Amino acid sequence: MKIVSTNIGRQRIVVWKNETIKTGIFKYPVHERIYLGRTDVQGDAVIERKYHGGIDKACYMFSEDHYLAWKAKFPQLEWNYGMFGENLTVRGLNEKMIRIGDVFKIGGAKVQVSEPRQPCFKLNIRFNSKTAVKEFVNFNYSGCYLRILNEGFVETGDRVERIESNPQSLTVFETFNLIYARKKDPKLIERALKDPFLGISTKKSFK
Repeated sequence: MKIVSTNIGRQRIVVWKNETIKTGIFKYPVHERIYLGRTDVQGDAVIERKYHGGIDKACYMFSEDHYLAWKAKFPQLEWNYGMFGENLTVRGLNEKMIRIGDVFKIGGAKVQVSEPRQPCFKLNIRFNSKTAVKEFVNFNYSGCYLRILNEGFVETGDRVERIESNPQSLTVFETFNLIYARKKDPKLIERALKDPFLGISTKKSFK
């Protein structure tokens, strides 16, 4: 896997459904390296820390491989990397091959996969669509949040190298699908809840 874009967002105020909303989801590629800090990416806008940022969601990683399918769904948009609010756009990221708790070296940082992304209404704002969140859930490929074990700089072109694997955990793909499954497998729920590496917000969803 390799980083094809590093993306930063500034706070933006938008009007959505007659309500004024602050958001940091409008992220765009930057040409300089970025710093992955313990609770967020340095210089990146984190508006609602109840849902974004923090130890379990310090950085969001999404696959470049999914962009083609999404461009077909929303051809009217002006496309750039960072469209999904991701800080790192990564070529070769496959949620079916990455498990919760897997550890990666990226540039000068060491990170751990903590949970899949659960989209909120701000994805609808970013896509100027009432259906983007629903489309995201149905798409099944969520990208993943990262826990920063060792802070450091990363930049476009850096390899994303797995250095530890956690075979006892569910994959990111399995975890995301379990969150939104209408009929949930109790054994998988129990397995997820006992996983020491799974992020707190996803565990709350299962509880």
